[in-house]
Amino acid sequence: MTSPVPLIGVRVPPCDRADRVVGAVRRAEELGFDQAWFPDSQLLWRDVFTTLTAAALGTERIGLGTAVTNLATRHPAVVASAARSVAELAPGRFTLGLGVGNSSVGPVGMRPSTGTEMRDGFAMLRSLLDGAEWDFGGGARSRLRDPARVPLYMAASGPRNLRLAGEIADGAVLLSGVSAETLADASARVREGARAAGRAEVPLVASAFCAVTGDVERAARRLKPICAGIAQTGGAKALALSGIHLDVPDRVEGPYPDLVHAEDWDAAVEICSRWVSDEAAAAFARAFCLFGTAEEIAARLRGLGRAGVAGVYLQHVGSYDLPDDLIEAVGGSVLPLLREGA
Repeated sequence: MTSPVPLIGVRVPPCDRADRVVGAVRRAEELGFDQAWFPDSQLLWRDVFTTLTAAALGTERIGLGTAVTNLATRHPAVVASAARSVAELAPGRFTLGLGVGNSSVGPVGMRPSTGTEMRDGFAMLRSLLDGAEWDFGGGARSRLRDPARVPLYMAASGPRNLRLAGEIADGAVLLSGVSAETLADASARVREGARAAGRAEVPLVASAFCAVTGDVERAARRLKPICAGIAQTGGAKALALSGIHLDVPDRVEGPYPDLVHAEDWDAAVEICSRWVSDEAAAAFARAFCLFGTAEEIAARLRGLGRAGVAGVYLQHVGSYDLPDDLIEAVGGSVLPLLREGA
């Protein structure tokens, strides 16, 4: 009996003109990727829905999704209209992923959405996308003309938001990497939320930084800002479960706009070397990421399928260039191995 294989996606930041971004998505489609996920941050990248529109028109099969947009800088009614517009162009291929807005809200002095705001926003989105009226207050009851059904996924990493995702979302995007310990804990929290709401199991999509390499130690050095950023924003306990003990200051001077999205990545790597050793970065790459040979990565992807993960979206290290190398490496060496055993 063959091992289950999750859907394989790739994260494509809208870091260039939409037509150029679509070229990368089209290549991913040609090589057999199942999904392309687009992050949303209005000051870091081009508009995500503009890019998605171009991708919908420029592809035929590959699934498209936001990973993720938010309901803070974008009003839920505006998100509903944008989602409907993309879904019309890519019938059955579009997933609306939503989160609390970290890299969108921080640079403009706003705060992430609370759990209550996410719950209310999801309710409004569902109502509008179903064609029902919504009471906006002040006597305003309105509906979305020409609605379209769109799956709503919620991205989460902390226990409360993971449970909330299980309670209200059509799927959960797990932001805690693919280490066995954190993945098991995150999955359990999502199931708790689903059971509390009397719902069936919620599909899980795991995110993971990926590199096809025979030298994990060398490649892992570039993960230092990612590792430090996770420790800085409440993930130190999760890292410690895998034996990675870090003490990163709440504020690190230098990288703009933050550690995870630093514009000068080489400088950020050097700065983060104060707290993240080469050994810690390699341990992070092996436990939380998919770094290794094509055979090793294919085996781990099969393992994620056995663990109940429905989809995995792979990320390259970097926010302001397209993942062309990752698409070619995974598409040329990992996906054929997965297809062989399917």
